[in-house]
Amino acid sequence: MKDYITIIGGGLAGTEAAYQIAKRGIKVKLYEMKPIKYSPAHMNKNLAEIVCSNSFKSNLLTNACGLLKEELRRLDSLLIKIADETSVPAGQALAVDREIFSEKVTKVIEENENIEVIHEEITNIEEIAKEGIVIIATGPLTSEGLAKDIQKITSQDKLYFYDAAAPIINKDSINFDIAFYGDRYTQEKKKEESIEEWKKRLEEEKEEQSYINLPMNQEEYEKFVKKLVNAEVVTLHDFEKREIFEGCMPIEIMAKRGLDTLRFGPLKPVGFDDPRTGRRPYAVVQLRQDDKQATMYNMVGFQTNLKYGEQKRVFSMIPGLENAEFIKYGVMHRNTYINSTELLDETYNLKSNPNIYFAGQITGVEGYVESISSGMVASLNAIQDFTNVEEEHDKHKIMFSENTIIGALAKYISTPNTKFQPMNANFGILPELEGKKIRDKKERYMQLAERSLGNFNIHA
Repeated sequence: MKDYITIIGGGLAGTEAAYQIAKRGIKVKLYEMKPIKYSPAHMNKNLAEIVCSNSFKSNLLTNACGLLKEELRRLDSLLIKIADETSVPAGQALAVDREIFSEKVTKVIEENENIEVIHEEITNIEEIAKEGIVIIATGPLTSEGLAKDIQKITSQDKLYFYDAAAPIINKDSINFDIAFYGDRYTQEKKKEESIEEWKKRLEEEKEEQSYINLPMNQEEYEKFVKKLVNAEVVTLHDFEKREIFEGCMPIEIMAKRGLDTLRFGPLKPVGFDDPRTGRRPYAVVQLRQDDKQATMYNMVGFQTNLKYGEQKRVFSMIPGLENAEFIKYGVMHRNTYINSTELLDETYNLKSNPNIYFAGQITGVEGYVESISSGMVASLNAIQDFTNVEEEHDKHKIMFSENTIIGALAKYISTPNTKFQPMNANFGILPELEGKKIRDKKERYMQLAERSLGNFNIHA
């Protein structure tokens, strides 16, 4: 047995796993192909690069992803700690300055004496696993060479879905004669306020607001939707059209489902009043702060597969964005995940080879925090295997209760399911509360969170 654990992939799951292993005094060889080779969506040389949204979603315990973050904090997650340190205003959500976040993670990993970072593409997993433990955390953008090797060792065809990222806009190019700051429900005009008092309050509060809002009237909205559904997209193959993941639906496809679909989705106006009229607008586009300096904002819910020129043309129709400067256009790329329900156990261990673990979105967990959680579980079990090498393998599994989100996700990806699709953290994967059914959703979610945290432990 080698005197180190190998990790392939320096993304969120891989760096979390490397940190957890190294802090326990075990050597790690972390392979990351950047900057020698980049995936279609990656852009910088740092580890833990955030490709899509900068949001780690809600921090509230009544949100499943918020509960998962709290579970990870209790396990001393490096990445959640750094996310907290590099957060930018985002209301009740945890959003980060993506550049500073990646820089900090990279610094911690590279300065750890137990971690050796090797910039090289790996395509021979079986050779590595013959004499040592390996965690494959190459993410949804696994290189073609490695993907073929994974297909070989799993004896399964790969599964695909397509993920789409939203554009990012320079704040200085936004027209604030139209745009206004405000979080949903916190900036509606109070009944007792005059128009002047309300506008003054909005002005005083704007520095604390993490969202910029772009109101649309009915005519503006309907013209925008018409142009959006007829805009030119990057051509997909027929099989690709069937594999778009519902959770990251491109906005142009969503718009084709009906004229009002966007108004009941990412452009819903509920919770806002337009400062120009004092009344609720017909639709609202939201922009969320993307960096510490508040110079860049991403378009919430605007994941897209439109061609770059079409993004400029169509999105500039949105009132307030007529002169928008697009720092980064939206992109769409293929994500890869294995059929984990047949291949992995609840520790993310490959059933056919106990020396191989998988972690991250390649396993079918969907989302940043979910990927971190899989890296946590895989690393804790890899540590057990490494330190108990001469004893029976499955006597030392570390599994979290299915009453926790981290445990429920692990169970979801390892439970046989003929309709397996990537899964975000959600309360629907937790067992129901015992006793009387609670109708109030927020109260029910809080009780589920309290049950998780009140009994948060591992079963070795």
